[in-house]
Amino acid sequence: MQETNTTPELLLENQLCFTIYACSREFTKLYQPHLDKIGLTYSQYLVMLVLWERNQCTVKELGEALFLDSGTLTPLLKRLQAAGLILRERSLQDERKVLISLTEQGRALRSEAACIPGKMAEGTMLTADEFAGLLGQFKDLLARVHEANTHAVK
Repeated sequence: MQETNTTPELLLENQLCFTIYACSREFTKLYQPHLDKIGLTYSQYLVMLVLWERNQCTVKELGEALFLDSGTLTPLLKRLQAAGLILRERSLQDERKVLISLTEQGRALRSEAACIPGKMAEGTMLTADEFAGLLGQFKDLLARVHEANTHAVK
């Protein structure tokens, strides 16, 4: 007979990290049919969100905005470039920097994606106030965890 865990701290249902992880996976599934319509993966959509906001940035800036390293970003950016949505160019001022910018096709995709945030809000079945409250709490949590990780590395 298998021993039962009676330590509440070690129950899966009591793990905040697991709940966030599972919620993230469910959100990604919720996004998928909408992203399929515009030909993007979830990760590519996140890159495009940053570029629609900034129009141009370096790979480093993109990585900082998305909490991703360049090893993860590079193949993603290559696929977006192959799809004709972005350009990757070395900076003329500093050849170590790679600038990422939108093509006309990439800019045009923004209007096709404009309905997605609203559909996601509907999909959560939260009121606008609940949605805004959760977003604020998760931004605060992200900042705290990021800060903790930054100090843990040093």
